[in-house]
Amino acid sequence: MARLDVQNLTVGYVMKRNQRDLTAVQELSFTARAGEFVAIVGPSGCGKTTLLHTIAGLVAPQQGQIALDGRPIDGPGRERAMVFQSPALLPWRSVLRNVAYGLELQGVARRQAEGIARECLALVGLADFAESYPGELSGGMQQRANLARALAVQPTVLLCDEPLSALDAQTREYMQAELQRIWLERPTTTVYVTHHIAEAIFLADRVLVLSASPGRIKADLAVDLPRPRSLSVQRTPAFLALEERIWSLLERPAWLGANDGSAAR
Repeated sequence: MARLDVQNLTVGYVMKRNQRDLTAVQELSFTARAGEFVAIVGPSGCGKTTLLHTIAGLVAPQQGQIALDGRPIDGPGRERAMVFQSPALLPWRSVLRNVAYGLELQGVARRQAEGIARECLALVGLADFAESYPGELSGGMQQRANLARALAVQPTVLLCDEPLSALDAQTREYMQAELQRIWLERPTTTVYVTHHIAEAIFLADRVLVLSASPGRIKADLAVDLPRPRSLSVQRTPAFLALEERIWSLLERPAWLGANDGSAAR
């Protein structure tokens, strides 16, 4: 049985300014097996984040169904955790207390919650910063704390919405390697949205390429690269060929004018 099953999903909303109906994703279907890392890429505005929010139960679909281990998703649930672009750590709580926060909300006793939080901080390489405060951490460290907070609740599915987009290029590459290491140590079913094609290939078992709005799946591509992957894999012919194929599938934004046959980068 697929761990996550998205079938014939259509999601839309009404724009407040002009009351116009807008369809974000349309008739979209895919599955993710237990422990599989699935990356989603596509043009800006194609519904990637809307899809993630619908899986999280924050947005209700107009059509279709999402099921987790055969049980329909009809709202938020503790078996799903989300990592956003911004760490959104509480500045008045220590790193340890931030990571334990979700467990405390679930009613876990403070001592037990902090014990689990310490394990997750060790997993992400922040064991020595448990008593620090968010303002004392670099951007990359804050995002690792954000990831530890999501992992602490032991989700069945981890949802990531461009978690590395705010980082500088060097830190972003380092964090890609860290994310792979963490996922290999604790293989959680992961749906990962990113605009960064190389990042998607480096991290994922499969890459889903979405069309322009409304988002539909144009391609479901397996990443047949052995793990663990070093960052140098991005210079290999197999990696570059897959990257080029994904670029060729992406649609040229209308504001750039007519397509001349080459992929817009």
